[in-house]
Amino acid sequence: MRDFSNIDDYADISPTEFARLVKATPESEIRALLAGHQRTAILDGIFARMPESFRPARADGLDAVIQWTITGGPNGSDTYEIRIADGVCSTSSAPSTDHPRLGITVGPLDFVKVVSGNANPVLMFMTGKLKAKGDMGLAVNIPNLFEVPKA
Repeated sequence: MRDFSNIDDYADISPTEFARLVKATPESEIRALLAGHQRTAILDGIFARMPESFRPARADGLDAVIQWTITGGPNGSDTYEIRIADGVCSTSSAPSTDHPRLGITVGPLDFVKVVSGNANPVLMFMTGKLKAKGDMGLAVNIPNLFEVPKA
């Protein structure tokens, strides 16, 4: 298995391999990577893979924008957008709206753990590690809309 810190393009890693890397890497190392120069590459890679893991059959009739704000970066927070419409999922690091249907705010380590299947998003919400604003029904349905890897 590869070392988490020696990856050039995180979009080239399969979701399963990424999940295993997150599980095997000490949290302190992941925190350091997400606080440094690799943060953008890691986040861009994660969001670049989301359209591939999208399950269009489970999004029938859904038209929504979900904005993820990942806190704790060297320059503050980073916001990414997921747009779902007409059975298609697209992502962007340049949000197109100030009024998403759902806004999620989460710390970088917790974000990586959730999207890699190494943390329970409901538990994170209940403990305040993940905050959601807007359509709570959509928030609860996110794990059904995307294939979450198994570490």
